[in-house]
Amino acid sequence: MPTADTALRGREVRPFQIARDHAVLHTPVEGPWPDGTEVLYIAMGCFWGAERIFWRLPGVVTTAAGYMGGLTPNPTYEETCTGQTGHAETVLVAYDPEETTPELLLKEFWENHDPTQGNRQGNDVGTAYRSAIYWTTPEQERAAHATRDAFQKVLTDNGFGTITTELRSAQDAGTFYYAEDYHQQYLFKNPGGYCNHGPNGMTCPVGIVKQDQLPSQQSVLSPQATTD
Repeated sequence: MPTADTALRGREVRPFQIARDHAVLHTPVEGPWPDGTEVLYIAMGCFWGAERIFWRLPGVVTTAAGYMGGLTPNPTYEETCTGQTGHAETVLVAYDPEETTPELLLKEFWENHDPTQGNRQGNDVGTAYRSAIYWTTPEQERAAHATRDAFQKVLTDNGFGTITTELRSAQDAGTFYYAEDYHQQYLFKNPGGYCNHGPNGMTCPVGIVKQDQLPSQQSVLSPQATTD
């Protein structure tokens, strides 16, 4: 990981434009969102497949691909891929807390990647592909720690190692920088595109909050896809 002295310098403003509306949900990608909307940031490897997991979930208002957890202001994709910005490829998940919960969102997070691989996810290697959860509310923080501990037992029982997922507040992780427009909803725009995500075959045992008010949620991606 770079330090403040070695990270790329970056720039004061974003060097590209992105579409106002989500290509799938038709909601504002950068807001404003309905009153009460909460935001959770997750990183689990390439953000293309990760974003698709979450835009399909009930209660999600919008999603976006971006860069977070690093040092370089307004990085580009090419810069982030060098590892010299310190960012992880991250997905913004804006959701209605009356329709879903942090536990349900994080259940999908844990069940659709391998959180024990450190600075990689499958074929994607480097600090930009690390696993991370950046919370914005106390409820999300509690859910991040509780679901991690619950899923660690499942991983251990199935012969996996220790979870390496980075857990910290969004305030500590720093600004979420939106990725270039072609990365936004990439797998909707390119249905046969590369996806390194899918059910890992294990279930994260979580307590369902407001169970009688919430729709049933299941893993939403087919087994790991490959490039065309």
